[in-house]
Amino acid sequence: MFETRSVRSRVLLQLIVTIAVVPFLIPIYAMVSRSFSGAGWGNYAAVISVPGFARFFLNSAIVAGGSIIIIYIATMMAAFGFSKLRVRRKEVYFWMMMAALTLPEVVLIAPLYATAVQLDLLGTFWSVILPIAALQIPFTVLITRGYVDGIPDTLFEAARLDGANTWRMFWSILVPLARPMAVALIVLVLINAWNAYLLPKVFLTSEDMGVVTLLPEFFRRQYNDDTPKILAAAVVTAIPTIVAYIALQKQFERGMAAGAIK
Repeated sequence: MFETRSVRSRVLLQLIVTIAVVPFLIPIYAMVSRSFSGAGWGNYAAVISVPGFARFFLNSAIVAGGSIIIIYIATMMAAFGFSKLRVRRKEVYFWMMMAALTLPEVVLIAPLYATAVQLDLLGTFWSVILPIAALQIPFTVLITRGYVDGIPDTLFEAARLDGANTWRMFWSILVPLARPMAVALIVLVLINAWNAYLLPKVFLTSEDMGVVTLLPEFFRRQYNDDTPKILAAAVVTAIPTIVAYIALQKQFERGMAAGAIK
């Protein structure tokens, strides 16, 4: 951890951190303050009174929960294989996976849509969960592999000498030791899946399957938008991810810091 001993260094560091944070706080302040324009709390009451409001949150929770489970399992297994197992050409496979990071979501909409239609998944949550997982797994594997590399090989070698098979080493050694990284994955995937807009907009064709990011659509009009209510909807949408990050902040920062060091 970076430490400063002198008062001058602490003041300088605090000044730098404050300047770095201000650009991020300005749009948040503008969004929250503008959301109270006009009707004040009535804007939030209008958002909550949207037909099927609770259903929007439930749908987002289903998408986020499904994405978290798939990404966590696939990421941990892949990171374990790339880091600790002897697999032929595993570095080739690893960098082939990393190449997927260069593919933006919008470019893949057409092939994903055709695939969803062919597999009869269009209009189901799987048509959103699976693409979200596929697009995030390369990045989560990248950061998790760095974390797993930091776990001593001697632990796995000792377990193998005691007769543990590969699955036992994964479940009894890696999973418990990788809990900070698991928390970081949960927070990252939750934020990305919860804020997903394009994929649910395209693939969830039923009105009963809308997610929270579609709430502002109820306040868009033909000639002018109800901006305060749109911003109020954005604030309400962001609350669950903010609460999750605050609750898991220490574990998240620990996992990200460890995953960034190989």
